[in-house]
Amino acid sequence: MKLKFGVVVFPGSNCDHDAHYVAETILGQEARLIWHKESSLGDLDVVILPGGFSYGDYLRCGALARFSPIMKDVVRFANNGGVVLGICNGFQILVEAGLLPGVLLRNSSLKFACKYVYLRVENAETRFTSQCRQGDVLEIPIAHGDGNYFNDQDTLKRLEDRQQIVFRYCERDGRVTEASNPNGSLSNIAGVMNESGNVMGMMPHPERACDPVLGHTDGRKVFDSLVENFVLA
Repeated sequence: MKLKFGVVVFPGSNCDHDAHYVAETILGQEARLIWHKESSLGDLDVVILPGGFSYGDYLRCGALARFSPIMKDVVRFANNGGVVLGICNGFQILVEAGLLPGVLLRNSSLKFACKYVYLRVENAETRFTSQCRQGDVLEIPIAHGDGNYFNDQDTLKRLEDRQQIVFRYCERDGRVTEASNPNGSLSNIAGVMNESGNVMGMMPHPERACDPVLGHTDGRKVFDSLVENFVLA
């Protein structure tokens, strides 16, 4: 039985078709695009909030998209245990919607960063990383100007204690260093999940590292993990 993926499309989304392609063509699952003005997600297994520049990033990245009609049902879906993956701008939207802790600030360099980076898997026992091993290093691209993850020290401690930090920026050999941090993120954080483990946001773009034609396939481990967890459920 195929999984049903839904990819939400906001004005300014530019990675929606990439995510749809991965779900439908690479993974062989069902997938449909959901316009932001729709009020219901329908019968879905996984919701993806894709990268891009929703509403032109006016006011603050993700701040306006958070009030799109469809987001009311995304919040309902997530709070009822539905699986939600926010990528780049989608991560920013999840934070603005209160589904994930923290904020995303301007890159410390004040410049847009677009390149391949290395991510260390901090928690391999999640529905997003079960195809990985603890400490695995993935090579996945970033493309953002506001990827600097930040929160207060108490929240950071809770994230660490509850193993909610899923990915950290690192060197090729897995060492977490200041030089490997492309945006100034607190504690080199590249991806976090909620306490229930059904909602994850990450700044790097796994959907851009799934097709062998592109020369990189590490991102597929994120999507294969999602499929695996539904099959085993």
